[in-house]
Amino acid sequence: MSNTPLVNTPLLGLAAEQKSAEVTDWAARIGWLVGLALFVALVYWLMRQGWKWRATLQGDLPELPTAPSEPGPATLSMSGRYHGSTTAGQWLDRIVAHGLGTRSRAELTLTDAGLRVVRPGAADFFVPAAALREARLDKGIAGKVLAEGGLLVVTWAHGDTLLDSGFRSDHAAEHAAWVEAINSMNQTNTTEGAAR
Repeated sequence: MSNTPLVNTPLLGLAAEQKSAEVTDWAARIGWLVGLALFVALVYWLMRQGWKWRATLQGDLPELPTAPSEPGPATLSMSGRYHGSTTAGQWLDRIVAHGLGTRSRAELTLTDAGLRVVRPGAADFFVPAAALREARLDKGIAGKVLAEGGLLVVTWAHGDTLLDSGFRSDHAAEHAAWVEAINSMNQTNTTEGAAR
């Protein structure tokens, strides 16, 4: 018997054919990441420019009224979210002038003087009672769509423009009381104006 080791020739051929794993091309990966970051920055910049352009186009809207120092006792109050304002009847035509396009938390207070909207981190505004036109329950406004009746939409006059402002209470059951109160306030103001 021979002491020579047996060599398995087919296994040697397989080992010779195998290649080592390809090394990652870091330069190409970094190039792609930088390109992607630049593309995202460009899209963000274009969106920002569009927002500014829209504000410029809406520059004819007057400054927002401020709340009177003595607005009277609160008829209703609510905390929730402000979802934005649009041109009345055109739920996708967002108003961005004077900070009306900024979504935020909101505290609403309805008095005989009007509707006060306090927004932490954004500009507060006040809608005088004479400017209130109507309130209704709706499902959407400029980029926010909810279940039917999930949004309180208040229509009001600002200068020569009618606006719709959308709010959502932390307790959606409150919406119906707000619709009734604002519409009855508007009806009272209309009746008093006609009597004069």
